[in-house]
Amino acid sequence: MLMLFFAYSIRHHELRWERRMDILQKVKQFREEEERLKWKGTFREYLDIVKQHPQVAQTAHSRVYRMIQQAGITEIDGKKVYHFFGDEIFGIEDAIERLVEEYFHPAAKRLDVRKRILLLMGPVSGGKSTIVTMLKRGLEHYSRTDEGAIYAIKGCPMHEDPLHLIPHHLRDDFYKEYGIRIEGSLSPLNMMRLEKEYNGRIEDVMVERIFFSEDKRTGIGTFSPSDPKSQDIADLTGSIDFSTIAEYGSESDPRAYRFDGELNKANRGLMEFQEMLKCDEKFLWHLLSLTQEGNFKAGRFALISANLLIVAHTNEAEYRSFIANKKNEALHSRMIVMPIPYNLQVSQEERIYEKMIKESEMAHVHIAPHALRVAAIFTILTRLKESKKKGIDLVKKMRLYDGESVEGYNQTDIDELRQEFPDEGMSGIDPRYVINRISSAIIRKEVPSINALDVLRSLKDGLDQHPSITKEDKETYLNYISIARKEYDEIAKKEVQKAFVYSYEQSAKTLMDNYLDNVEAFCNRHKLKDPLTGEEMLPDEKLMRSIEEQIGISENAKRAFREEILIRISAYARKGQTFDYRSHDRLREAIQKKLFADLKDVVKITTSTQTPDEQQLKKINEVIARLIDDYGYHSISANELLRYVGSLLNR
Repeated sequence: MLMLFFAYSIRHHELRWERRMDILQKVKQFREEEERLKWKGTFREYLDIVKQHPQVAQTAHSRVYRMIQQAGITEIDGKKVYHFFGDEIFGIEDAIERLVEEYFHPAAKRLDVRKRILLLMGPVSGGKSTIVTMLKRGLEHYSRTDEGAIYAIKGCPMHEDPLHLIPHHLRDDFYKEYGIRIEGSLSPLNMMRLEKEYNGRIEDVMVERIFFSEDKRTGIGTFSPSDPKSQDIADLTGSIDFSTIAEYGSESDPRAYRFDGELNKANRGLMEFQEMLKCDEKFLWHLLSLTQEGNFKAGRFALISANLLIVAHTNEAEYRSFIANKKNEALHSRMIVMPIPYNLQVSQEERIYEKMIKESEMAHVHIAPHALRVAAIFTILTRLKESKKKGIDLVKKMRLYDGESVEGYNQTDIDELRQEFPDEGMSGIDPRYVINRISSAIIRKEVPSINALDVLRSLKDGLDQHPSITKEDKETYLNYISIARKEYDEIAKKEVQKAFVYSYEQSAKTLMDNYLDNVEAFCNRHKLKDPLTGEEMLPDEKLMRSIEEQIGISENAKRAFREEILIRISAYARKGQTFDYRSHDRLREAIQKKLFADLKDVVKITTSTQTPDEQQLKKINEVIARLIDDYGYHSISANELLRYVGSLLNR
């Protein structure tokens, strides 16, 4: 036994060492790849690269757009879905399309929109920061690809575009030869370096490939203002290094200046301006010439050229306060505001919660099926606005928005609903609140599993603790929790219904065969033969209607539905395929509901009896096994579901 322990211990250490070596090997590979990508050469050699790959000289806006474009674009129902945002952003495809097509795309084409600060406006936890973070991380990766390669004057703190070395009077000639427009002037520092280090020979100036990195302050900057009373423009534009003035003799010597402000370091890429609208307006005035003319004032120098995308984000209240101040009119006119609302689709909201849970320390907890869905139903209801259209309540609206088929409504109706309230989605419950309440439910219950009722209970309890929920809002939200509960009741009954029906597979098949025989006779206007007596009988209208009524087929619509079923059977037969009750979604639902209605008494007994007999216990175990194997439950949540549905049926 002791030898086995030692053997295990040795092997355990070996595995740990192997894993460690694996990580170190990957680090080594990354380092080698970084070295491989590095490049330096003269400006003359750089021009050869530009000739072969003109995209290396693209603007910051163009670089961002190409990055998004190359990740892939799929068109679904006339709407563009951008794969770049696909793994992180859910349910706001319209807002993303507007952002890309109304800002990034025209800005990449050098249209006037590129001279605007991008302001993302939306409610808390709506995805604004996520979008900015994705753009920053995306640029870091993109600059390491062949397509996204970017070059700068070697040793320049602002990573200046090497093409600024081309004199202004030769830029028209350069455009004719290379097809590239050059904007901006050579910075004071590089102008001095050109004369002192290279004797004015621009062809000898050293150029290097750079890699965007927020951590290393290369091409990506983040500016977060301090106290408005103590804001220092040097944080944006750099400052004089007083310790060098004695050496260089003047504050106007560019070598005595630290080009280390956020605008300096973010040049060629992107700068996130956090809490922008909270800044003193005098502080923001420095951005006016940058946005309009592509330059800014720093120290005792001429205007310094910069090419970068400035993106800020704010909530609606701050924005309204900002535009109400007449002093901000000039800056406001240099902004393009992109609303980023909350997601309004239940299925996408579920994805948001799943993502947030995976990123948390709750990932090990079993969350029963539909628990996140009922939370999403509640959340989406808080974000929707009551339509003035006749016959549309919030639940119908919610279903239509989520892509569900609602009888009597089509895509035109959905488009009209979306146009009814342009600001829909700018208020309501945020995803973080829901995740916090789910966390609370897990901690309070102290079991490795929570269900939909636990989540709804926690959401309800948390309303009193939410600082921004008024008494009026609370009453409304309690009503939404009740609606979510009713929706869950139907979901739960259907879930158990399906599990029970599967246990009666043969019954389902027999019921369908009888239905189809009668439908065929009805449509072809002939009679059926009794299998026992051989007597001819009329189609059993009572049987057919008892099934069709389960899914709301009206008396007027019954013939069309039956004919559709026959057409579907013929189509399957032509392909050599067998048609069964699962081949048609609505027929499957009807058969299941009919069978379940007939089995209700069985369900009531098996789910509510305290001491089930052997036969009942067998049935319960079959259903539980089905719920576990096919529907994602485990033993605790499956038993909880059965008990709950039993209580619903016994009311």
